[in-house]
Amino acid sequence: MKKRVEHTSPLRSENTQQHFYFIPQIKMNKRTILSAISILLFSFLLTVTSQAQGGRTAQLYGDFKVDEKNVEGLKPQAFDLTLYSTTNARVIARQSVVNNGRYRFNDVPEGEYDLVIEMETQEVGRIHINIVRSTGEQRQDIELEWKSNPVKAKSAGGIVAVADLYKRTPANKKTFEKAEEALSKKEYEQAASLFNQLTTDDPKDYQAWTELGTAYLFEKNSAEAEKAYLRAIAVEPTFIQAYINLGRLRLMDKNFEGAIEILSKAVEAKPTSPDANYYLGEAYLQIKKGSKAVGYLYEAIRLDPVGKAEAHLRLALLYIGAGLKDKAAAEYEEFLKKRPDYPDKKKLQQYIDENKKH
Repeated sequence: MKKRVEHTSPLRSENTQQHFYFIPQIKMNKRTILSAISILLFSFLLTVTSQAQGGRTAQLYGDFKVDEKNVEGLKPQAFDLTLYSTTNARVIARQSVVNNGRYRFNDVPEGEYDLVIEMETQEVGRIHINIVRSTGEQRQDIELEWKSNPVKAKSAGGIVAVADLYKRTPANKKTFEKAEEALSKKEYEQAASLFNQLTTDDPKDYQAWTELGTAYLFEKNSAEAEKAYLRAIAVEPTFIQAYINLGRLRLMDKNFEGAIEILSKAVEAKPTSPDANYYLGEAYLQIKKGSKAVGYLYEAIRLDPVGKAEAHLRLALLYIGAGLKDKAAAEYEEFLKKRPDYPDKKKLQQYIDENKKH
């Protein structure tokens, strides 16, 4: 039986006893840079079928569907699923799944887990699952409803928003929501003040530290923004978004070596992050180390073919500088396949016609 879950965070379904976590900044018209994709609002519908018999491991699987009927334009090619053990905070397995596809985790030991759904490195949902003794199978179907947000606010320099998943006291939760609202209204001084209050009350709130960095960035205070991002990383070294935001900040400040340092750590922590690979490739391009940039740019394209289509343009410029016009033409051609409405399409097409290797 499917049960629609309202947009609250967190929420327990009465029938399924599942926990859901959502991203308030998306619900609250928060800014994001999901690579040419409009800000999204997700709601979960859940179908749970469990079999509990004998044995101590199970095959966790399910259908994955995204309702896209209300959205036009570019859509993500795949979502990342990560299975975490809540007992020892360990990653059990990861895999990608496409819309209308099926995921499957084999030989999952008996215990409690969080199944995390990510899009473009942003966590859009988390389901708590109890793997019981089973002869082999436990099913967890997931359906997402994708809705366009009428507000298309963007963050300065494309700094990515963070998911609100940190467990706070009721009072701090209200403060966090007020701070997010102030940020979305471009009341940056007020937002910074509220995030400062949060980090003073709870120095372990790494998400508040990250958002504080973004508030300072909007105020064009790069020094304080960097300090806040570094504090977020110190508190939670596995929080990938703080690394990416700091890497972008350093790119904006032309601190390319510093950007390479932090983005390398981001790629190491999460090799499947399109953003981390793309910006690391960009940082290497800026210091004229094209041989190192190429691999990361191609990996960004592989991980997110449409969202990171601009990587084809960066590669084309690299090949033009190296005198490899036919390779540059090939990159332009691939780019136009993904962005046929590009404003300078005629110029790129002319270059392709003149330099494509036939």
